[in-house]
Amino acid sequence: MTGTTGILPSQDITALSAAGGITADRPFDADQVQPASLDLRLGAVAHRLRASFLPGPGARIDEKLERLRLHTIDLTQGAVLETGCVYLVPVLEAFALPADISASANPKSSTGRLDIFTRVITDGAQAFDTIGAGYHGGLYVEVSPRTFPVLVRTGSRLSQVRFRAGQTRLSDADLAALHATTPLVDTEPPRFEDGLTLSIDLAREGPGALIGYRAKRHTGVVNVDARAAFDVLDFWEPIHARGEPSLILDPGEFYILASREAVQVPPATAAEMVAIDPLVGEFRVHYAGFFDPGFGHAPSGGRGSRAVLEVRSREVPFILDHGQTIGRLVYEHMRSVPDTLYGAGIGSNYQAQGLKLSKHFR
Repeated sequence: MTGTTGILPSQDITALSAAGGITADRPFDADQVQPASLDLRLGAVAHRLRASFLPGPGARIDEKLERLRLHTIDLTQGAVLETGCVYLVPVLEAFALPADISASANPKSSTGRLDIFTRVITDGAQAFDTIGAGYHGGLYVEVSPRTFPVLVRTGSRLSQVRFRAGQTRLSDADLAALHATTPLVDTEPPRFEDGLTLSIDLAREGPGALIGYRAKRHTGVVNVDARAAFDVLDFWEPIHARGEPSLILDPGEFYILASREAVQVPPATAAEMVAIDPLVGEFRVHYAGFFDPGFGHAPSGGRGSRAVLEVRSREVPFILDHGQTIGRLVYEHMRSVPDTLYGAGIGSNYQAQGLKLSKHFR
């Protein structure tokens, strides 16, 4: 497993587990290992906290829990996590990573589209969602529903982890060379500015077209393990193109929008959405997200898939105009091509997507 650099593909994640680098209280779910990541499963309890925290060097999470825990909730039969509350949940997986393997975490795509704020922490952590090379120990996920109350249970999967060996990031020069042979985006010229720059689509389909959704407040509960179980209009207000191709973001409201560009992630790469510099506007792409190898990939000459964006304004109303820069994709090289690519018969929910809500809505 050592000797080369890159993001570990699915077959290497499976081999890492077989070698004892990943352990769990029960076997992996059939679809838990993704092309370039591993889903994490919630454990048996959720601790309601007074406040979020980081343990810091040499400190254990369970020690901090003793003074920050308000109460503990049993998840084995399912339980509702309320909006505005902070919970800490031990996950079923634990790591014993080799000295040359590190990891990072992100919310799953469906988690971000439900506006569930999640961050992974470890013993001794000084940063969220960062797991140092050689880490041995358990994992916890901090969960804070922001808009909808959610029903979760032991085994629910809200976060995912990506494993790295060495330096993996592609430079802008690398991206330009790759784009020349395998187009990464359907617009020319592409904008490579510390990654592939993306802009917002508020006009592609013309007047009256659906351009986004704004989340409703005071809704019912979303079962995170249910697919196509909820009516869109019970939870979301559709936004249609009207007049000027622009949208005023109300402070604190949560929006689902889409990129103007259709993107591709070639099989030998993986990508991550990152927020742009906040100095360009009082808004941000609310959740970063992983894009697996094969996302939007169209060897026969297709156009790729649009990136769905979870957007929230900050302290003041802010106007987004069609084509305005809103985020960027950072690409990394894989250690090897995954045995199975995103969308290749593995039940991928967002391949060939346009503007799309999470899998929970019909």
